[in-house]
Amino acid sequence: MSSVSEASRAQLRACQAAPLEASSIPPAFYTDVDHHRWEDDVIFQRGWVGVGRSDRWAKPRTVIPVEIGRSSAIVVRNESGELRAFANACRHRGTELVAAAEVCSRIRCPFHAWTYDLDGRLVGAPQMHLTVDFDRGEYGLVPFAIAERAGFVFVSVAPNPPSFDEWFAGFDEIHVPWNVGELVITRRREFSVACNWKAFAEVFNEYYHLPYVHPGSIDNSYHEPDTPEEVSGALATQFGQTTGTAGLLDTHANDALPLIEGLADRAPGVRYTWLFPNIVAAFGVECMWMYEVYPDGPGSCRCAQVICFPESTTELEDFDEKAKSYYERFDVAIGEDIPVLERQQRGLSSAAALPGRFSRLEPSVARFARWYADRMLADR
Repeated sequence: MSSVSEASRAQLRACQAAPLEASSIPPAFYTDVDHHRWEDDVIFQRGWVGVGRSDRWAKPRTVIPVEIGRSSAIVVRNESGELRAFANACRHRGTELVAAAEVCSRIRCPFHAWTYDLDGRLVGAPQMHLTVDFDRGEYGLVPFAIAERAGFVFVSVAPNPPSFDEWFAGFDEIHVPWNVGELVITRRREFSVACNWKAFAEVFNEYYHLPYVHPGSIDNSYHEPDTPEEVSGALATQFGQTTGTAGLLDTHANDALPLIEGLADRAPGVRYTWLFPNIVAAFGVECMWMYEVYPDGPGSCRCAQVICFPESTTELEDFDEKAKSYYERFDVAIGEDIPVLERQQRGLSSAAALPGRFSRLEPSVARFARWYADRMLADR
């Protein structure tokens, strides 16, 4: 974009080096409106964006609005169980159609009652009988590409989206032991944080901050992480062994739930995976915890904390009581992260802020920075 300086582009090119040679993403990309608009054009309007787990749409006729950067979308599970995605705008005069999740058989515009079925067809348009050459078949909802894989849902609003197989390449093979597609949501809560969405996702994917931000809570659970795997898709992933389960605070160790079946013969540990751009997930020995992260301008983000267990675990008589201990651990950790993230945002907003460098404990953050820079700088 012409409003973004060549100096910003030069700083971004420094992100493309090897992790221990690269610089971090320049501060302007976390704070400046023009940089945010450029990012939205490239990252959110032209690629794939995660919108959560498939069982958000567990039942047919579930309709949920989602935000893909500046584009509002509707994701529906139609009568036959197929997921579809559409622009969240009436084809009459553009009114937002869906403001909150609902279960319905029709989508009805609140302004002039144009009505659509769950395959996006316009099935009702009052008072249009005198409009010259009006054909309801030409005014269905604008469709978006959608992909459902390993229990995750991704949407692309791009007219010609990238290959999803290439985008997701490497995930399935590495995550086989967790049987990810069979995990079910047991808790989902939404909140906002006064920091850039990238900063929120980054802190979830690095070990560097653990002794400084989480002393006495979760730091002692984590050992030195393994070398991250090399993957060709739009993701970063790294495994690290743990002492006991990392899904519980030490004070609740007796509340441990059964291991995921495929992990019975593996050393305890957690695999942290970032599905670019906005899904960050931790695959533990009993469950998966993850965050959906959505930009809300350059200095704020909307997040959803999502906890998933095997269905067999959720059927245990004492599941609800023991699960509370897992939820407490996740709430404690994110509660310690948020104040630091908001301080980071204030620091990044300084006119004197400059890019930094990555430590050996931030390889996934460095991989994202390189991916981000590659995509942004390819926009000519």
